[in-house]
Amino acid sequence: MSLRGKQKRFLRSKAHHLQPIFQIGKGGINSAMIVQIEEALEKRELIKVSLLQNTDEIAEEAAQVLEKEIDCEIVQIIGRVIVLYKPSTKEKYQRLSNEVKAI
Repeated sequence: MSLRGKQKRFLRSKAHHLQPIFQIGKGGINSAMIVQIEEALEKRELIKVSLLQNTDEIAEEAAQVLEKEIDCEIVQIIGRVIVLYKPSTKEKYQRLSNEVKAI
């Protein structure tokens, strides 16, 4: 599942108004956090994850780990904020993914 340019642009516009709901801190990325991010993506389809100042993680590397572990798409990385997208498997949460498919 690879997003085209127009689809990424659409998702970036939707993510602009979102607040980060996960923060990666000193502990880095652990398995519990990956499970929680995966559950949030299932319900919301588009989320922001921020890296705190005290973390040793680099945004690009953290994004690659999340993309590989969760099988999601990296929409955008701005500074210490990562925007992730994954279409929901449940039909009742598929508002955004239906719009993305139409583009």
